[in-house]
Amino acid sequence: MRDYEEVTAFLGEWGRFQRLVFFLLSASIVPNGFNGLSIVFLAGTPEHRCAVPRGANLSGEWRNASIPLELQGGRAAPSRCRRYRLAALANFSALGLRPGSDVELGSLEQEPCLDGWEYSRDVYRSTIVTEWNLVCDNDWKGPLCTSLFFVGVLLGSFVSGQLSDKFGRKNVLFATLAMQTGFSFIQVFSTSWEMFSMFFVLVGMGQISNYVAAFVLGTEILGKSIRVLFCTLGVCIFYAFGYMLLPLFAYFIRDWRMLLLALTLPGLLCIPLWWVIPESPRWLISQGRFQEAEEIIRKAAKINGITAPDVILDPSELQDLNSQKQQTYTILDLMKTRNILTITIMSVILWMIISVGYFGLSLDTPNLHGDVYVNCFLSAVIEVPAYIISWLLLRNLPRRYSMAAALFLGGCVLLFIQLVPSRMESYSCTIYSTGDVREIWDHICLFNGLCLHG
Repeated sequence: MRDYEEVTAFLGEWGRFQRLVFFLLSASIVPNGFNGLSIVFLAGTPEHRCAVPRGANLSGEWRNASIPLELQGGRAAPSRCRRYRLAALANFSALGLRPGSDVELGSLEQEPCLDGWEYSRDVYRSTIVTEWNLVCDNDWKGPLCTSLFFVGVLLGSFVSGQLSDKFGRKNVLFATLAMQTGFSFIQVFSTSWEMFSMFFVLVGMGQISNYVAAFVLGTEILGKSIRVLFCTLGVCIFYAFGYMLLPLFAYFIRDWRMLLLALTLPGLLCIPLWWVIPESPRWLISQGRFQEAEEIIRKAAKINGITAPDVILDPSELQDLNSQKQQTYTILDLMKTRNILTITIMSVILWMIISVGYFGLSLDTPNLHGDVYVNCFLSAVIEVPAYIISWLLLRNLPRRYSMAAALFLGGCVLLFIQLVPSRMESYSCTIYSTGDVREIWDHICLFNGLCLHG
């Protein structure tokens, strides 16, 4: 029997149908660039200090001295989590004593921020941190919220492939797009950190699931010569476009609820794609739905302006395919032989290392010197040349050599940044952004795994 590539060779590689599928599937990835790293701004932590209530009966001098100083980054700064005991300060103020001259501040008793916090509005108007006071003793909740998103990504990674094998690539793609958009919209109305985090898990599940479904759908529809282009300069660059738009949205919308709403609404633009993006003919054939597969192929030929053969899948081929239909695969097949098990373990380890590097660098942009919005935008922009380089490497060089070189270069850059003096802030940020050679690791590792696993 001829394989699918041979049967559909008459369609060509880069006709109007293929270009349509290429760009529409790539465009469906843009919202993933929003959701994947939106927590950088949604959970931004502004400068803060203990609130001192108006009714504390303190003079202006004692009010200004009510926050102790502590070392932060090698310099003295007002404490974020402690204040001097207000009852004692009020007594000193009533007696007419002055801080520093009449009373030694270092000897005073301190207390936690019993009346909440005052937050700087210079960078953020509001975030989930300022909304629910995720600072000091509760400062672990912000990072945990990020971790819970990736718990959802982990769960989605396990189930998305199985679901798309059972229900179809297109159905899972649009169901998980709806899941990502719908639960992200519900997050806007969160009344507590717990509610926000619970829905963030579901957003993470939808985010990775629709990414995987779009990725697989594109590789199954497009021809051999276009797949590498689709997987690097297609879905990945459109993801980077979404990532680039994130700091632009965040710069003009400083309130976290309105920002999340603005990042959610573009997902509705994917609804019309349901009537344009087709199901994978390969998947339909694997399910024995040959007539539906042939209809899609004929429609593709019509869009490309090509006359399709009278018979695309002949009866003898259908019989062979029917006999193969019952053959199914599970994750256990990746452990069937020693060779494939070794490749699987190596791929998993490499993906873990690359993912830690990628998200560790991306989520750390608020902690860099300089403007958080500029740093995030630069982190996104640098991904574009990284994708182009990975595309060129995948086309022209062996996968394992390219991957080893990219990993070595990325590691050297991240080690080298430790030698840059702290006063050279802009230079440090430039080298830090160059660490986005992580993108090259990402895609070479992906294609190395695909090729080795066949």
